[in-house]
Amino acid sequence: MELLNYGDEYRRKLVSADEAVKVIKSGDWIDYGPLCGQVIALDQALVKRKDELEDIKIWSQCSFYLPEIFRVDPRGETFIWNTWHLSAQDRRVAAGGRPVYYAPMRYSELPRFVREHIKTIDVAMMQVAPMDNHGFFNFGPQTSHCKALCDTAKKLILEVNENQPRCLGGYEESIHISQVDYIVEGKNPPLPQLAESPPTEVDRKAAGHILEEMRDGCCLQLGIGGMPNAVGKMIAESELKDLGCHSEMLVDAFVDMYEAGRLSGSKKQIDPEKLVYTFAVGSQRLYDFINDNPLCASYPVNYTNNIAIASRNDNLISINNAIEVDLYGQVCSESTGTRIISGTGGQLDFVLAAYESRGGKSFICLPSTKSEGNGEIKSTIVPTLTPGAIVTDPRTVAHFIVSEYGKCELKGKTVWQRAEGLINIAHPDFRDQLIKDAEVQGIWRRTNRL
Repeated sequence: MELLNYGDEYRRKLVSADEAVKVIKSGDWIDYGPLCGQVIALDQALVKRKDELEDIKIWSQCSFYLPEIFRVDPRGETFIWNTWHLSAQDRRVAAGGRPVYYAPMRYSELPRFVREHIKTIDVAMMQVAPMDNHGFFNFGPQTSHCKALCDTAKKLILEVNENQPRCLGGYEESIHISQVDYIVEGKNPPLPQLAESPPTEVDRKAAGHILEEMRDGCCLQLGIGGMPNAVGKMIAESELKDLGCHSEMLVDAFVDMYEAGRLSGSKKQIDPEKLVYTFAVGSQRLYDFINDNPLCASYPVNYTNNIAIASRNDNLISINNAIEVDLYGQVCSESTGTRIISGTGGQLDFVLAAYESRGGKSFICLPSTKSEGNGEIKSTIVPTLTPGAIVTDPRTVAHFIVSEYGKCELKGKTVWQRAEGLINIAHPDFRDQLIKDAEVQGIWRRTNRL
């Protein structure tokens, strides 16, 4: 059967970035593309229209590039930046005084949010890999909610980047040229790189407590951050075998585990022998690994993070970071008081999924102390969360809390048992004060102290 030739349609839809952004009008809601798919050439073109536009509301997710629109509109008076999850880049922008507006969500629900609740996306723009012989553009390492954006937007503009890896599905990992309004060829910038920092001694100690709870055939979800990365590195050095991957985020540690022979996926109940993920961010080594690799399966986030789906894998181990945990077991992973740091993301999805999994366990990791800007050292195990702090994981769902001083299992524990267990994994310098605070709060029995 002769394949259709989509070259003519491609050429008809191919325009300059300047021409493409002419479809944007004042008052529009537009999407800039999530994660490594954030547009660059189209952003630079939109800058030129700043003085003729007003009230342009932009959706983003975990921005890794500094948009040019920030330079010409430092106060966010024309271009209003809204995000589903803050990145380090977003935090720096917000600290400089430019508003960054967070939209609360559980990540598993985002495609539904786009299709049912947002109502209006006037223009969706995103980076994609080059078109294949069948007329499809792959979304690259951010399947996430891209297809939902394409299905919903009134106008769809694709910015082609030859450096976007082709990430096999799964499903909803690509869009056909027949559904595209305009195509722009960018300058093919490299994808953002997450620098790998070696695990600290604190990271390695905490990771060691988690490895004690693991067995051959476990299925892993790793969040972003030092401790989850340390766990992955230590697994690569361990004797564990036949591990699986069903993770919202794919990171370099999974490549380490695979190359060390620890990761086969042979014991998974769904998607056996596949590394399942919805987005990947890391080094070029990671992007090269996932490119055109049938071992990896990229799915929309309402599949990867769906509790009923993820929990079908037995022995699901979920490992994520936190900012602080109070003596009741409430976990804050997204703000310092009222100052937003990141977002709920998929942490709650996987805390719930791991416990629903047969033999599964979820671990929330944090160092026992943190350093304030003035150099003051504070405990991350606290009597109550900082006023205004967001509860990412309610006390009713948290399973294991881990620091370098040990792990505390919260399931089935009374408030005084929780207080005792959490104080025992706090830094020794803060334990006596935490006991006094627990006494004031009526959740301490003196005979409990170990």
